[in-house]
Amino acid sequence: MASNGNRLRITEYLDLDLEREQWMCNRCGHSLGAGRDNYKKGCLLYDRDPREVHLPIVEEQFSFAPDPLWVRIVEFYCPQCGTQLETEYLPPGHPLTFDIEIDIDTLKSRLQRGELRVKDQRLEVAE
Repeated sequence: MASNGNRLRITEYLDLDLEREQWMCNRCGHSLGAGRDNYKKGCLLYDRDPREVHLPIVEEQFSFAPDPLWVRIVEFYCPQCGTQLETEYLPPGHPLTFDIEIDIDTLKSRLQRGELRVKDQRLEVAE
């Protein structure tokens, strides 16, 4: 696992290792793939029936539960420790979203020039 000085906390459970340019689970340090690619490709997926999550309110044709013909719930998990990293609601057949794209070259350049710094896995403007 890389030192904390090279890792940025991106979300509650997702880090970016700037030295290795890898997405990382910040709970176990497992690599989830290239930092220039979609981290979701390195996750385990659970494609859920939305009626499991949003139970029908009434036992009628229109039950107020999402119709699985219209929406699916996709959960993303770390394949090593099982931490849930993300959830998204998508129409059936829709590709997974690419929700985080970081300009790693510009970020590294700004860090090198001293404009930014990493402190406690957080990005700060240098003074």
